Amino acid sequence: MKGMILAGGLGTRLRPMTLVTNKHLLPVYDQPMVYYPIQCLVNAGITEIMIVTGEENAGDFIKLLRNGKDMGLTRLEYAFQVGEGGIADALKLGKHFVGDDKVCVILGDNIIEHNINDAVEDFRNQKDGAKVLLKEVHDPERFGVVEFDGTGDSIVNIIEKPKDPPSSMAVTGLYMYDSDVFAICETLKPSARGELEITDVNNEYLRRGNLTWAQLNGWWTDAGTIESLHRAANLIADTGANKVK
Repeated sequence: MKGMILAGGLGTRLRPMTLVTNKHLLPVYDQPMVYYPIQCLVNAGITEIMIVTGEENAGDFIKLLRNGKDMGLTRLEYAFQVGEGGIADALKLGKHFVGDDKVCVILGDNIIEHNINDAVEDFRNQKDGAKVLLKEVHDPERFGVVEFDGTGDSIVNIIEKPKDPPSSMAVTGLYMYDSDVFAICETLKPSARGELEITDVNNEYLRRGNLTWAQLNGWWTDAGTIESLHRAANLIADTGANKVK
């Protein structure tokens, strides 16, 4: 299985800090933000990774990470996303890197307390399709939220930022896909935000009947705002996380 870390965007919610650097290079407690998703993948046995970032700060990523060997990677590639076309638009850049393999995708500002090893192993054994990782949140209207069937075991729909959330279970920024994901991304139309939405990708797998899910243990946060960046640093200081050894 390959790994992709999506670390583009302008980071407008973290200005003025992001006027001079990519947000994924900002420190979270004692390490650059991008270190955490890298270690999450390495812990799960995924050592071939592509990082998708914007062209402006690409040289800074290369200066920091080099070829990734010091972080346990056997292969590290970079791709540039032009503009802000959305998560699914950035994902398309991994088509040739992933090939016919499966891929685990992590948003570069997502940080978790524990690991995704069991979920990754389950997906390695899953014949095809996709897997999403869920977490119960207190503000589901900010996220893609799942609607379950009457048993509470199967997802019947995923709604992006619903005004009236059907549950408190949010889709986190960790996704696993087979290689069909790239063909699916090519069929997407921009949303009202002008972006290719990852929720549309997940709902297509749901329509096909091969979307599975697992629930994250421990805490999960992004670090894309001043408040969440501060929260992530405090959580790591207090309890630890996937950190580079």
